[in-house]
Amino acid sequence: MFAKYFSQFSQPVRQYMLVTFNYWNFTVTDGALRMLVVLYFYELGYSTLAIASLFLFYEFFGVVTNLVGGWLGARLGLNRTMNIGLGMQIVALLMLAVPNPMLTIPWVMAAQAMSGIAKDLNKMSAKSAIKTLVPDNKQSALYQWVALMTGSKNTLKGAGFFLGGLLLSVIGFQNAVLTMAGVLTLVFVSSILTLKADMGKAKNKPKFAEMFSKSESVNILSAARMFLFGARDVWFVVALPVYLGSVFGWNHSAVGGFMAAWVMAYGFVQGFAPKLTGKAQGKVPDGQAATRWALLLAIITAGIAYGVQIQWQPELVIVGGLMLFGAIFAINSSLHSYLIVSYAKDDGVSLDVGFYYMANAMGRLIGTVLSGWIFQIAGLSACLWVSFIFLVLTTLISLKLPKIQAYQIVP
Repeated sequence: MFAKYFSQFSQPVRQYMLVTFNYWNFTVTDGALRMLVVLYFYELGYSTLAIASLFLFYEFFGVVTNLVGGWLGARLGLNRTMNIGLGMQIVALLMLAVPNPMLTIPWVMAAQAMSGIAKDLNKMSAKSAIKTLVPDNKQSALYQWVALMTGSKNTLKGAGFFLGGLLLSVIGFQNAVLTMAGVLTLVFVSSILTLKADMGKAKNKPKFAEMFSKSESVNILSAARMFLFGARDVWFVVALPVYLGSVFGWNHSAVGGFMAAWVMAYGFVQGFAPKLTGKAQGKVPDGQAATRWALLLAIITAGIAYGVQIQWQPELVIVGGLMLFGAIFAINSSLHSYLIVSYAKDDGVSLDVGFYYMANAMGRLIGTVLSGWIFQIAGLSACLWVSFIFLVLTTLISLKLPKIQAYQIVP
């Protein structure tokens, strides 16, 4: 019955649904694995800096993967890069299913490196695929499709955070990663059988030297994206979950639940970002809109950082303030996700998208390292002040984004 219903859609819509389904399933395991590693290794007595180091290869190889992955996607096709990502995530999960004595820092870093490569291959493939499925004269539809995929992905990543905390409490670390590997194997087999073989393959095979974007708009947006995601991860990746557990005394399920609620709310807002930024009036945003929303996020972050610094109602400021941060960050992220797909050239779209997400991964890498180090030496308020500085830089860089088509009415 489902197959009959599915066949009623056009081929581009069916391919979009399949890509999104793969991306959704991958994202749940990615979010759950992140929470499992943070909580489990903190429970084992690792310092926040040591925990941050576990993600160094995850983020570093994300930088490399996005750069090389865009080139691979253009040469091999996005279906193949997506499937390679799914397969590598299964291997990464199985690597972490070994007994505790084998979970040394080098081993976990290697598994996280594998997961980082897998995640960014999968994400680059999914985001690039949308460009190949939506005509150039349908910018409003493009914005809506990008926002829907990005928003739903982050909602499910939040569900993954909650799932990670819950599975750790109920069945333990090893059983949790084995369960996720089993589910992802089913998705992997389905993806091999259903995805279009030539999706996203460039007509002219790009040379390896063409990995670096030659578009000024893409380069500026990539720089803004780097600082935007560094601003999030400098407090979110390690500092926040450890702070909630060590200072507020929250248990694993409570920490995972809050992180899940934050990311799910963030994803929900992303899905509605087009309506909040002009689509309701038949308009799509440009670089000027990205600048305004980045400035608003910087102002909000400064307020949260000050509240935490003076210890005024810390739980209220952190829980309420960071929910507000998440909502405004979601709009920023959704605007960026639309702009990169819009700026990217049609033939070999994954090259520009891959370069952009390389900058995204670089921001996460910087934020992850600083999250563990700054929290260990100066606390959560210092992490938030660094976040504010990064957002000021994002705003200044965004001033250079194209404004010619500001809020242009499109079909």
